[in-house]
Amino acid sequence: MIQTDQKRLLHDRGICIVIPTYNNGGTIADVVRKTLEACSDVIVVNDGSTDNTRQALEAIEGITLVTYDQNRGKGYALKQGFKKALELGFAYAITLDGDGQHYPENIGLFLQANINHPGALIIGSRNLDNVDRSKGSSFANKFSNFWFYIQTGKKLDDTQTGYRLYPIKKLNFLWLLTSRYEAELELLVFASWHGVELVSIPIEVYYPPREERVSHFRPAFDFSRISVLNTILCFLAVVYGLPLRIGRFLMKYLRTWYSLIFFLFFSMVIVTPACWLYVKMGKMTERKRYRLHQLIQWTARFVMIHHGIPGTRFSSKVAEGVNFDKPHIIICNHQSHLDLMCQLIFSPKMIFLTNDWVWNNPTYGFLIRHAEYYPVREGIEALLPKLRSVAERGYSIAIFPEGTRSKDCSIGRFHQGAFYVSEQLGIDILPMCLYGPGKVLPKKTYALKKGPIYIQVDKPVSRAELEQIGNIKQQTSWMRKRYIKEYENITNQIEQNV
Repeated sequence: MIQTDQKRLLHDRGICIVIPTYNNGGTIADVVRKTLEACSDVIVVNDGSTDNTRQALEAIEGITLVTYDQNRGKGYALKQGFKKALELGFAYAITLDGDGQHYPENIGLFLQANINHPGALIIGSRNLDNVDRSKGSSFANKFSNFWFYIQTGKKLDDTQTGYRLYPIKKLNFLWLLTSRYEAELELLVFASWHGVELVSIPIEVYYPPREERVSHFRPAFDFSRISVLNTILCFLAVVYGLPLRIGRFLMKYLRTWYSLIFFLFFSMVIVTPACWLYVKMGKMTERKRYRLHQLIQWTARFVMIHHGIPGTRFSSKVAEGVNFDKPHIIICNHQSHLDLMCQLIFSPKMIFLTNDWVWNNPTYGFLIRHAEYYPVREGIEALLPKLRSVAERGYSIAIFPEGTRSKDCSIGRFHQGAFYVSEQLGIDILPMCLYGPGKVLPKKTYALKKGPIYIQVDKPVSRAELEQIGNIKQQTSWMRKRYIKEYENITNQIEQNV
């Protein structure tokens, strides 16, 4: 069951396995079969093998085989594997060697790392403390780690490992790579320069006795190639890599300061004064209050859709037949301070239950209070008459069932308040599901990150449907399970393109 779930999740996230092989006839069939037990999507690149490798692979069903007659080197084989993976629609490729050194059982570790760090290049760092290795192999790894740090400013414990997960849609610099052994180091360097996150995870490794090992490493020739390559990379690090790193660092903070200044100017100089004047001029009528809500919606749409947050791409999807003019209890997962604006784009007829700091905010608290947003500290029972009043006037009531922002964007425990209000007021629940705000502006951070923001509005869940599920506690549990599944589906789709 665990393997079945892992295979499904790997496929849903667009992850395949790429195994480059050259003259591994004694091990390749066993490696591929074990890999197929962990993942259904396996691409094997036969790099011009002259032994029985090709025959062994052709006897295995369920793999995609890329083969050519002349040996071109591991770098070329990797590029052919990535090309085939992209043709088949995959977003990520886990690479492992065909000599039996890597354990396919560790594929699940890369899957979890991909979930935790979407879009990152995941590096399987080998524990080599008790491994019988040649002095040349040990020196080569330390040599490579040192020059990688010089060229990128980042430390990695194992830059020569072949067990990695690549975000292949981001590897638009593949044409720059050489075709041989050193291409894997180049991939790390260029990925770092281009802003791809690098994440190391510990993996197991198996080294057979020396007399059984198959190695294509030629110490004198390959060290010479690596030395020439490192000389070139050090030059490029100064004229190409360093400017890219500085530019990304500056853009990160420019985006944050732009958004902060945009928000402060927009809210303090334009929106809040305009609302203050509008509220003070004459009696607050129902029509006047509705226009105030229209202004709030216009503000949210302007910020979210018209590039008030640079580096983000906002999109939404609304189920057919959803009527925002009808009052609902709107529930949504809670990730960030940006969540309210994402929800407000759909309708002006929406009020929120807020925390005290929002209610008392010196910048926009005045607007919040006159828009009939209510602080949760008053308690649900005390708020019910007010909520009934706004619902009777056609307004939906938005409640975050988690109660607080998620630290890691996962779906937290749902409280029963929203379902109790739905029951007491006799109105349906409208589920919204958010992806992205918690990654663009994570909890307890202030620097904005780049990334997509997406909100999905599903069909309302009627009172009759809720009552069929059971009592309020059962409704809450059922809805949370639904959110966990839906958020996973949304995440798997979006994170193939981050």
